[in-house]
Amino acid sequence: MKILILYATTEGQTLKVARHVFDRLVEAGQAARLIAAVDAADLTPAGFEAAILAGSVHAGRYQTPLVDWARAQAVALRALPTLFLSVSLSVAGDDADDWEGLRNCVRAFGAETGWTPGRVEHVAGAFRFRDYDFFRYWAMRWIASARDEAVRPGRDKEYTDWGKLDAAVDDWMASVSGAVA
Repeated sequence: MKILILYATTEGQTLKVARHVFDRLVEAGQAARLIAAVDAADLTPAGFEAAILAGSVHAGRYQTPLVDWARAQAVALRALPTLFLSVSLSVAGDDADDWEGLRNCVRAFGAETGWTPGRVEHVAGAFRFRDYDFFRYWAMRWIASARDEAVRPGRDKEYTDWGKLDAAVDDWMASVSGAVA
Protein backbone atom coordinates (compact mmCIF):
# COMPACT_ATOMS: atom_id res chain seq x y z
CA MET A 1 0.00 0.00 0.00
CA LYS A 2 1.28 3.52 -0.82
CA ILE A 3 1.03 5.71 2.27
CA LEU A 4 1.79 9.41 2.48
CA ILE A 5 3.27 10.64 5.77
CA LEU A 6 3.22 14.43 5.83
CA TYR A 7 4.56 16.20 8.90
CA ALA A 8 5.28 19.63 10.31
CA THR A 9 7.71 20.08 13.17
CA THR A 10 8.96 22.97 15.25
CA GLU A 11 11.69 21.55 17.48
CA GLY A 12 12.00 18.13 15.86
CA GLN A 13 9.93 15.74 17.99
CA THR A 14 7.15 15.49 15.40
CA LEU A 15 9.77 14.63 12.76
CA LYS A 16 11.07 11.93 15.10
CA VAL A 17 7.52 10.60 15.51
CA ALA A 18 6.85 10.70 11.74
CA ARG A 19 10.16 9.01 10.94
CA HIS A 20 9.41 6.29 13.50
CA VAL A 21 6.03 5.65 11.87
CA PHE A 22 7.64 5.68 8.42
CA ASP A 23 10.26 3.11 9.51
CA ARG A 24 7.57 0.91 11.08
CA LEU A 25 5.44 0.96 7.91
CA VAL A 26 8.39 0.23 5.63
CA GLU A 27 9.48 -2.67 7.86
CA ALA A 28 5.91 -4.00 7.54
CA GLY A 29 6.25 -3.96 3.74
CA GLN A 30 4.35 -0.76 3.00
CA ALA A 31 5.47 1.79 0.40
CA ALA A 32 5.53 4.89 2.57
CA ARG A 33 6.73 8.34 1.62
CA LEU A 34 7.83 10.83 4.30
CA ILE A 35 7.52 14.51 3.35
CA ALA A 36 7.80 17.75 5.30
CA ALA A 37 4.78 20.01 4.90
CA VAL A 38 7.10 22.92 4.11
CA ASP A 39 8.25 20.98 1.02
CA ALA A 40 4.80 19.81 -0.08
CA ALA A 41 3.16 22.88 -1.63
CA ASP A 42 2.75 21.15 -5.02
CA LEU A 43 2.11 17.67 -3.64
CA THR A 44 -1.32 16.10 -3.91
CA PRO A 45 -2.54 12.86 -2.31
CA ALA A 46 -3.18 11.45 -5.81
CA GLY A 47 -1.53 8.06 -6.14
CA PHE A 48 -1.56 7.36 -2.40
CA GLU A 49 -3.94 4.85 -0.87
CA ALA A 50 -3.81 6.32 2.66
CA ALA A 51 -2.37 9.35 4.42
CA ILE A 52 -0.91 10.13 7.82
CA LEU A 53 -0.54 13.77 8.82
CA ALA A 54 1.49 14.74 11.88
CA GLY A 55 1.79 18.12 13.53
CA SER A 56 2.49 19.56 16.94
CA VAL A 57 0.43 21.94 19.00
CA HIS A 58 2.05 25.27 19.85
CA ALA A 59 -0.04 27.99 21.48
CA GLY A 60 -3.21 26.13 20.51
CA ARG A 61 -2.40 25.78 16.81
CA TYR A 62 -0.66 23.44 14.40
CA GLN A 63 2.09 24.59 12.05
CA THR A 64 0.94 26.85 9.21
CA PRO A 65 2.41 24.70 6.37
CA LEU A 66 0.44 21.69 7.64
CA VAL A 67 -2.78 23.70 7.98
CA ASP A 68 -2.35 25.23 4.51
CA TRP A 69 -1.64 21.88 2.87
CA ALA A 70 -4.57 20.13 4.57
CA ARG A 71 -6.88 22.97 3.53
CA ALA A 72 -5.70 22.82 -0.09
CA GLN A 73 -6.02 19.02 -0.19
CA ALA A 74 -9.12 18.57 1.99
CA VAL A 75 -11.29 17.11 -0.78
CA ALA A 76 -8.64 14.55 -1.76
CA LEU A 77 -7.94 13.68 1.88
CA ARG A 78 -11.62 12.97 2.50
CA ALA A 79 -11.41 10.19 -0.10
CA LEU A 80 -8.58 8.39 1.73
CA PRO A 81 -8.22 6.51 4.99
CA THR A 82 -6.37 9.00 7.20
CA LEU A 83 -4.62 9.19 10.52
CA PHE A 84 -3.73 12.45 12.25
CA LEU A 85 -0.92 12.39 14.82
CA SER A 86 -1.30 15.36 17.14
CA VAL A 87 1.89 15.84 19.16
CA SER A 88 1.82 17.79 22.41
CA LEU A 89 3.41 17.82 25.84
CA SER A 90 -0.10 17.92 27.31
CA VAL A 91 -0.60 14.31 26.24
CA ALA A 92 1.90 13.26 28.90
CA GLY A 93 -0.44 14.45 31.63
CA ASP A 94 -3.92 13.60 32.79
CA ASP A 95 -5.31 17.09 33.32
CA ALA A 96 -8.90 17.10 32.00
CA ASP A 97 -8.67 20.74 30.89
CA ASP A 98 -5.48 20.04 28.93
CA TRP A 99 -7.14 17.08 27.19
CA GLU A 100 -10.21 19.15 26.35
CA GLY A 101 -7.86 21.78 24.94
CA LEU A 102 -6.20 19.14 22.74
CA ARG A 103 -9.57 17.98 21.43
CA ASN A 104 -10.47 21.62 20.75
CA CYS A 105 -7.22 22.08 18.80
CA VAL A 106 -8.11 19.12 16.57
CA ARG A 107 -11.66 20.48 16.07
CA ALA A 108 -10.28 23.92 15.20
CA PHE A 109 -7.85 22.30 12.76
CA GLY A 110 -10.77 20.53 11.08
CA ALA A 111 -12.81 23.72 10.92
CA GLU A 112 -9.88 25.68 9.51
CA THR A 113 -8.95 23.10 6.88
CA GLY A 114 -12.31 21.59 5.97
CA TRP A 115 -10.88 18.13 6.63
CA THR A 116 -11.75 15.82 9.50
CA PRO A 117 -9.21 13.03 10.03
CA GLY A 118 -10.51 9.48 9.93
CA ARG A 119 -8.64 8.78 13.15
CA VAL A 120 -6.77 11.00 15.60
CA GLU A 121 -4.00 9.81 17.89
CA HIS A 122 -2.57 12.13 20.50
CA VAL A 123 1.15 11.58 20.95
CA ALA A 124 3.16 12.90 23.89
CA GLY A 125 5.93 15.26 22.87
CA ALA A 126 9.24 16.22 24.47
CA PHE A 127 11.09 19.05 26.11
CA ARG A 128 13.93 19.77 23.68
CA PHE A 129 15.80 22.51 25.48
CA ARG A 130 18.81 22.34 23.15
CA ASP A 131 16.56 23.44 20.27
CA TYR A 132 14.91 26.43 21.97
CA ASP A 133 15.88 30.04 21.51
CA PHE A 134 16.55 32.11 24.66
CA PHE A 135 12.95 33.14 25.30
CA ARG A 136 11.41 29.76 24.53
CA TYR A 137 14.05 28.08 26.70
CA TRP A 138 12.97 30.09 29.74
CA ALA A 139 9.26 29.70 28.98
CA MET A 140 9.65 25.94 28.59
CA ARG A 141 11.71 25.73 31.79
CA TRP A 142 8.83 27.38 33.62
CA ILE A 143 6.32 24.97 32.05
CA ALA A 144 8.56 22.00 32.85
CA SER A 145 8.90 23.01 36.49
CA ALA A 146 5.12 23.38 36.79
CA ARG A 147 4.37 20.01 35.17
CA ASP A 148 7.14 17.62 36.09
CA GLU A 149 9.57 18.24 38.90
CA ALA A 150 11.76 15.45 37.49
CA VAL A 151 12.67 17.61 34.49
CA ARG A 152 16.15 18.97 35.07
CA PRO A 153 16.78 22.52 33.83
CA GLY A 154 18.24 22.44 30.36
CA ARG A 155 18.02 18.63 30.04
CA ASP A 156 15.87 17.27 27.25
CA LYS A 157 13.10 14.90 28.31
CA GLU A 158 11.03 12.78 25.98
CA TYR A 159 7.52 11.66 26.90
CA THR A 160 6.60 9.88 23.66
CA ASP A 161 5.28 6.39 24.38
CA TRP A 162 6.70 4.51 21.39
CA GLY A 163 4.90 1.26 22.24
CA LYS A 164 1.54 3.03 22.39
CA LEU A 165 2.28 4.80 19.10
CA ASP A 166 3.23 1.48 17.47
CA ALA A 167 0.02 -0.15 18.70
CA ALA A 168 -2.09 2.75 17.37
CA VAL A 169 -0.39 2.69 13.95
CA ASP A 170 -0.69 -1.11 13.74
CA ASP A 171 -4.39 -0.92 14.64
CA TRP A 172 -4.99 1.84 12.08
CA MET A 173 -3.10 -0.14 9.41
CA ALA A 174 -5.19 -3.24 10.12
CA SER A 175 -8.37 -1.23 9.62
CA VAL A 176 -7.01 0.47 6.49
CA SER A 177 -5.80 -2.79 4.94
CA GLY A 178 -9.30 -4.24 5.30
CA ALA A 179 -10.94 -1.12 3.82
CA VAL A 180 -8.57 -0.84 0.84
CA ALA A 181 -8.33 -4.54 -0.02
